[in-house]
Amino acid sequence: MGYTINGEEKETDADGYLVEADFSDEAVAVIAEAEGVTLTDDHWKIINYMRDKYREDGHTPSFRNFMKDMAELMPEADSKVMYDLFPKDGPAKQAVKIAGLPKPYGKGGY
Repeated sequence: MGYTINGEEKETDADGYLVEADFSDEAVAVIAEAEGVTLTDDHWKIINYMRDKYREDGHTPSFRNFMKDMAELMPEADSKVMYDLFPKDGPAKQAVKIAGLPKPYGKGGY
C-alpha cells in the first residue's frame, strides 16, 4: 500500500503510515481522504501540533502528553472530542497518520 502525493508514490508500512515523514498539505489531504476524515480547523490544529512535536522531539507525544498540551491549545477539547475528530484509531494514532508522519511507538507498542 502507498499514497500518491504530488505525483510521487510514497511508501507506507503495513498499517498505512508513511515510512518517511511528508510535511506537505497535499499529504494530509490524500491521507485524510483515504481515512474517511473530512478536515476541519480543529483537525489542522492537531495535525500541526503533531508535526511540530515530531520536528522538535523526533517522535510524536504519548496520548497523555498530547491531552495535556491540548488542554492549553483547545481547552474545549476533551478526550471524547478528540475521538470524535479521529474515530478510527483515536488521536494518538490516526492524527499522526493523517499528519503524514511515521508510525508512533510508545508505551504499549502503539
